[in-house]
Amino acid sequence: MKTFTLAFAFLLCTSWVRAQQWDFTYDHYSFVVEDLKKTGDYYAHVLGLEEIPHPSDTVNFRWFRVQGNTQVHLIRKDRVVKTENKSVHLCLSLQDLDGFIAFLEREKVPYWDWPGKEGAVTLRADGVRQIYLRDPEDNWIEINTAKHL
Repeated sequence: MKTFTLAFAFLLCTSWVRAQQWDFTYDHYSFVVEDLKKTGDYYAHVLGLEEIPHPSDTVNFRWFRVQGNTQVHLIRKDRVVKTENKSVHLCLSLQDLDGFIAFLEREKVPYWDWPGKEGAVTLRADGVRQIYLRDPEDNWIEINTAKHL
């Protein structure tokens, strides 16, 4: 039994090490949209993301830089299946949430807390503050104050 336990522990440890060996970086998040212009303009003007050129198709795609090489891709389709699930969302982090909220309020852009109260902010148990936006295609976007190294 001891041999089996040691072998099992060894397998667990080696599989954990293997799971940690890949040097992933976050590349992009994609949304499928029907109105590429209206939704793309939202990402450019409300979120202030820099639009970057698609390498070959500017009719069906709009790409935006979040930071460094991290991007949001909008892909135009004639028919899009919508989800109302707020748990499926893009999340962007910034430190000046109050300044961003003031901008949203000046521009009359609605935002909600996690439970769904409009104009409210959620304080997570870890101290991170968060709000949720909906783009013109009703995709959820979380904006929070989580710090990243």
